[in-house]
Amino acid sequence: MTNHHDGSFPDGPSFPDALTAHDRARREQLHANLAEVEQRIAAACAAAKRPRDEVALVVVTKTYPAGDTRLLASLGVREVAENRDQDAAPKAADCADLSLTWHFVGQLQTNKVRSVVGYADYVHSVDRLKLVNALSSEVVRAGRPELGCLVQVALDRESAGGAGRAGASPGEVEALAEAVAAAPGLRLAGVMTVAPLAGPYAGDPAAAFGRLAEIASAVRAAHPAATMVSAGMSGDLEQAVAAGATHVRVGTAVLGARPPLR
Repeated sequence: MTNHHDGSFPDGPSFPDALTAHDRARREQLHANLAEVEQRIAAACAAAKRPRDEVALVVVTKTYPAGDTRLLASLGVREVAENRDQDAAPKAADCADLSLTWHFVGQLQTNKVRSVVGYADYVHSVDRLKLVNALSSEVVRAGRPELGCLVQVALDRESAGGAGRAGASPGEVEALAEAVAAAPGLRLAGVMTVAPLAGPYAGDPAAAFGRLAEIASAVRAAHPAATMVSAGMSGDLEQAVAAGATHVRVGTAVLGARPPLR
């Protein structure tokens, strides 16, 4: 099971000569950003009357180099996320010596499944039966430990005709969760969403995450071990924590404004 963060970010191992001046400055910046995000999560937990250790910070390192992931690990970060396999696979290989939990959070095509199964501990973006079957087959073939899977919920598809974010419509979640739970090599870990840009919850993350909480509760009723609720990013983590998120996926607030995708 994922280790939840205890809310502190230690200075971590020292690098007496290994860090350049640029790396030291970057590490100080990341340390300050992590402290600020930690204060936000702690305040949100306090406001929701939730223990701080119920919420894990997953740092989304997409578009940033492996060097930043190493600096984050030296600062106590243990959970990192990527959304593109072509970036994630080499980064995970570069950081294989670190004690990190890797979350894959982007849309996943079946032709990338073999690669992702090679490094991911969790896939948050399970949204169709074909992907469930591909992940299951590859985990079994690879002989690796069970892969934690979250059903991605597309809340913009709550009403007929909605199609924006990736994910399963709320009405499809129950069947997809059953398929994951029954698939060899997979473990149903919970549900995930991204605040929708369209549909009835557009512009209202509090309502969106409240709806996800209802869906998560229904999934847990049938699958008590599926306790993960992955919701909330840099701009809306407070609303996600208030609605019961167990994992918040924060990138920009920790790493800074993203460089453009290549």
